[in-house]
Amino acid sequence: MTGSRKTNPSESRLWINDLVIVAAAVVCAMITWLLTARLGGIGLAVTLRHGTVQTVSGGDVALMAAVAAIIGLLVLRGLEWVSALGLRIWTIGAVVLAAVSLLGTLGAGSAAATGALMALHGVVAAVVIVGGHRAHRARTRRPR
Repeated sequence: MTGSRKTNPSESRLWINDLVIVAAAVVCAMITWLLTARLGGIGLAVTLRHGTVQTVSGGDVALMAAVAAIIGLLVLRGLEWVSALGLRIWTIGAVVLAAVSLLGTLGAGSAAATGALMALHGVVAAVVIVGGHRAHRARTRRPR
């Protein structure tokens, strides 16, 4: 035997779907950032705990969208591995976490910036939660 490892085609497809979800989250976040920060002229800045103000750039948006999507989908895979109810547990947890993440936007410098940051959080959460659920639900379906 050559030691080559055969992968399940449906598992390979699922990994590709997960990568597409990550890319979609980044693209959607960047479109939202472009519409709000660049075209809308909203200065996206957040006041941190120590009183310092951090401007939210396009690079920050892309990086955080990718990191959030990757971590979220890896957690989903882990939950599916340890529990038959992994998808359901992940979906509930992801929705709660998305709602809690909106609290971080309250430190924005203006109401417009708060709304724009909430939109960014919501867009990324929606793409990852809906995409992750749709891509992984075929695994949890049982034949009738």
